[in-house]
Amino acid sequence: MRPTLLALVTALALPLTLPAGASTAQAAVPANSAPSYVRNAVDDPARKLDAANDARRQVAQLMAFAQVKPGQKVVDLIPGSGYFTRVFSAIVGPGGHVYGIWPDAYDKVSGSDSANLRKLATDPHYGNVSVLVQPAAQFATPEPVDLVFTSQNYHDYPDPFMGKLDPVAFDKQVFAALKPGGLFVVVDHVAEAGSGMRDTDTLHRIDPAIVKKQVESAGFVFDGESQVLRNPKDPHDIKVFDKSIRGHTDQFVYRFRKPGG
Repeated sequence: MRPTLLALVTALALPLTLPAGASTAQAAVPANSAPSYVRNAVDDPARKLDAANDARRQVAQLMAFAQVKPGQKVVDLIPGSGYFTRVFSAIVGPGGHVYGIWPDAYDKVSGSDSANLRKLATDPHYGNVSVLVQPAAQFATPEPVDLVFTSQNYHDYPDPFMGKLDPVAFDKQVFAALKPGGLFVVVDHVAEAGSGMRDTDTLHRIDPAIVKKQVESAGFVFDGESQVLRNPKDPHDIKVFDKSIRGHTDQFVYRFRKPGG
């Protein structure tokens, strides 16, 4: 994601028809394989405007992979339109809590996204949601949490608009915020193998290998990968907003666990 392209990012949330010849790697995975509390959350009538995107974004399978459970404390980091925030809220229920966290660099340019999330937090249906804005270099949570989840945002941390932050320093802050045994789930656009962080500011992609190396160096243990958003037809050398790939980029989904618990 990138603030200068917010309009295009918003467009990513719209239902899409794949162009001829596009991969079906992102075709829906049956939601009935997810736990009942995930299925019930996805079916929440309050999410009716989100439902058109659920198959494309594989929300039920992502939630199952993230191991979100009722009663948990969850961070939706850089929540965008609140798509995942609404699902998290329904899963964790009244005994849990969801922190929608905006780094200040994002909050300043997020436009209606930030305002809409604040409005969401005032809705009694989402009474377990809080919105926090904090310096980009100082990620922290009010209490230890069970999960930190971020989708299509990890690649932004080393970029100029975020202050060219050290992703490892950020990973260490996430590690500190999690309970022992807590999870860090990263979803992002795949860059060419061996490219490291070369394409984060240009193509809005990052090499999965560098993400794994960075997060593990902060003390995390790699805990698994989901294939539900992979697309082998993505050439990895074009911008994620290119009309030929927009909305169905090849995305990695990594889960990391803080030891203990």
